[in-house]
This record gives sequence, C-alpha cells and structure tokens, in this order.
Amino acid sequence: MNIKILTPEYVVFDGEVESLLLPGKSGQFQIFKNHAAIVSALVNGKVKIYTDKVGASYEKYLTKETEAKSSFSYEIKSGVLEFNNDKGIILCE
Repeated sequence: MNIKILTPEYVVFDGEVESLLLPGKSGQFQIFKNHAAIVSALVNGKVKIYTDKVGASYEKYLTKETEAKSSFSYEIKSGVLEFNNDKGIILCE
C-alpha cells in the first residue's frame, strides 16, 4: 500500500509500506493492506511505518526503531489520516 506523510514544510515519506501504527484520538490503531476506507484525527505521538525500503531523501526525517529491522517512526503533534483503496495520506504537524 502507498502512504504519504506530509507537513506544511516538506514531504516526510512517500512510498510502499506493509503497515502503519498511528496515534488516534481513542488510542493507537494499525492499518494493513485492504483496510476499509477511513478518515481519522491523529493526536500527539509517533506514526510508525513498517517497510523494507525508505528513500534516501526521507531518511533524515524518520527515526529507525530498534524493535524491528523494518520499522521507522515520525513524531507528530496532531494530524489527519485519509485511507482508501490501499492509498493513504497523513497531513500532520
């Protein structure tokens, strides 16, 4: 599935991922391939992406997680997720 993480200043990530772990208003939730369409508000916390490959231009924004070799995170203050047809956009601060 394709995910884009955008801030007003730059593109944090744009690429294929296996799954996402997101900080929602009611707690963390995870998105996998073929997930139902969803629009959700995001709160302060880490957006974790699980992927085998991160482009060199995005590495400077992401933190490599120690728990899994293919896990990266990005700290947000708030945001919105829109996911539909295996494509997602996260607009965040």
